[in-house]
Amino acid sequence: MTHPPETQPDSRQITRFAPSPTGPLHLGHAYSALIAAERARAGTFHLRIEDIDTSRARPEWEERIFDDLHWLGLRWPVPVMRQSERLASYRMALRRLWEDGLLYRCTCRRRDIEAALSAPQEGAPLHGPDGLIYPGTCRESGDRGPARPMPEDGVLRLDMGRAVARTGALTFRETGSGPNGETGDIALDPQEVLRTTGDIILARRDMGTSYHLSVVIDDAEQNITEVTRGQDLFEATRIHVVLQALLGLPTPVFHHHRLIRDDHGKRLAKRDDARAIAAYRAEGATPADIRRIVGL
Repeated sequence: MTHPPETQPDSRQITRFAPSPTGPLHLGHAYSALIAAERARAGTFHLRIEDIDTSRARPEWEERIFDDLHWLGLRWPVPVMRQSERLASYRMALRRLWEDGLLYRCTCRRRDIEAALSAPQEGAPLHGPDGLIYPGTCRESGDRGPARPMPEDGVLRLDMGRAVARTGALTFRETGSGPNGETGDIALDPQEVLRTTGDIILARRDMGTSYHLSVVIDDAEQNITEVTRGQDLFEATRIHVVLQALLGLPTPVFHHHRLIRDDHGKRLAKRDDARAIAAYRAEGATPADIRRIVGL
């Protein structure tokens, strides 16, 4: 795939690297962090800890994140932002969406969703950025809107039909490339977003928020001008652009980069300890070796 030429960073550029402390950083993380820092060379590079999944996040993994990134030569403003300390901000955004009639409570279990999708409409996609596309079972339950109190726990979904009807057509700027070479100004068709995304979860049980909601709120809070991340998150970008429009938040530029894969072409995962940065360090590798291995 031919990648578009890199744009030159400037002093106004603010980027971030936002890992979850649920396992060791691997080569793919190193590549993403180094790309983000490089693109903010004359601006600001933030480290953000995405630890809303308290069942899996561990302080020792957070310490290893700091250690590995410092070893790679990266620096960032302190204190770092931690999502676990920002639940009140996420709740405020949820209340705004609830009062606008854009959220509803969902009581479906995964097997309920699978059963509802067992005979899908011909040509309709089964999977979107969040996995199985929700069939809307709880959408008309009536448990929504300002006349009812927003549930303090449980699952809250975004009514994507109402959401895109409100936002209309949207666009975002891509300075990297999507999985199919998408770059430049990317237009989002409201009906296509609805068809291929569905009613995504914005608040998960025992978490009070979700990746999609938190990342949008945090990017705005940190004044991120360019979101740098892997192409595996390209499809999720349309969700984030919709949320930014609904909440009146700025839409940053996006820079999706290639993925670092194993010898069999699979995207690296945290359970792939052989590709962990710590494993290379233990074998005597240098930061320059890591850059060479990931193609920088």
